[in-house]
Amino acid sequence: MSRLPDNEPECTTSGCPDPVEMVIIPRTSDIGGFMVERALPSRKKRMIGPFVFWDQMGPGEFLTGQGIDVRPHPHIGLSTVTYLFDGTLDHRDSLGTHMTIKPGELNLMRAGRGIVHSERTGPHDRARPSTLYGIQSWLAQPKTHEDSAPAFEHFGADDLPTLDAEGIEAQLILGAAFGLESPVSLDWDTLYADVRLAPGAVLPVPAETEERGLYIVRGEVEIAGMPYPQEQMISLRPGAEVSVRALADTHLMVIGGAAMDGPRFVWWNFVGSSVARIRHAAESWQQQTFAKVPGDDQEFIPLPDIEALDRIKL
Repeated sequence: MSRLPDNEPECTTSGCPDPVEMVIIPRTSDIGGFMVERALPSRKKRMIGPFVFWDQMGPGEFLTGQGIDVRPHPHIGLSTVTYLFDGTLDHRDSLGTHMTIKPGELNLMRAGRGIVHSERTGPHDRARPSTLYGIQSWLAQPKTHEDSAPAFEHFGADDLPTLDAEGIEAQLILGAAFGLESPVSLDWDTLYADVRLAPGAVLPVPAETEERGLYIVRGEVEIAGMPYPQEQMISLRPGAEVSVRALADTHLMVIGGAAMDGPRFVWWNFVGSSVARIRHAAESWQQQTFAKVPGDDQEFIPLPDIEALDRIKL
């Protein structure tokens, strides 16, 4: 992305209930002919733990022969985390990976010093009407891993631990919480969980996680007596004891982790601890020196105006 979203927090430190730092209203963006709701980064909240980018994809429907087409494009300095609620998505990358992700599964792609990937609706789904609904997020990689080799991992739904108790159904994607521990190894302390709440159910948010956020996919919750509807990102105050009560059947994502080891610049598809890193990657993409994606090497997303790099700020 070349600019930050225009979404402003609905409340900030002085205007939110005690456990809530701010509320971010996502803005609508287009990816490959498909509309998404983008909550991070925002002007007043760049990251929550390592989460530096957050898109809700859909829910959307495609007619026969249609689908999402995100052409090959590069990344550095981040890990992409793709998690679906409905539909499928075909991932290909410059490592030679070809993986179809399904609901409840995890695609984790570490960019390190550089990787190229594409995401498209596969031929099986294009042969009939299909749907797509899920979350794609980026985790900023720590400075010690910005020059690491790129990598890709896939985890099936059965690989990720689950909880079902007292009106709470949860699948732990990353980190440790609710007495569960994800098998996914990470570069940085990270928390990510998919939670469904029955009306009246109460979810304690792990207090040991330094930075925490809640994204309400569907439904409505109450925090400290204040209601919050769906499709909002709620940033919680560090150290605050927080319990979330569902006011309806609710689906939410719990995110967070340790504060990053310094600020990050975000420009287009690149994340870095310095503009110099991003400029080098941008010039490499402009010169087409990144590796190609086997099986999807006939198209690519062109670099936007590289002069905009001179205007990016933290």
